[in-house]
Amino acid sequence: MNKPATFETGIKKLLVFLGLLILSPLILSIAFKALRIFKEAPKIFIAYGLLAIGILLVLFTVYFGFKAFKTILDYIFSK
Repeated sequence: MNKPATFETGIKKLLVFLGLLILSPLILSIAFKALRIFKEAPKIFIAYGLLAIGILLVLFTVYFGFKAFKTILDYIFSK
């Protein structure tokens, strides 16, 4: 059974979403700078790893944003 959405969980999800909204472009920017700087074998793999993590974080941020706003809207428009 689904438990009803509460305002507190919606606000917590919104705060996590805002943190991800700041963190994901930051990691992506660091990854692109690392790709431009590093040309050697061990460090380039770290740059590609950061790039993959950054892209996954951006996608998760979009998903989590929809989930956070849906929780808040469910609370507002319930009964």
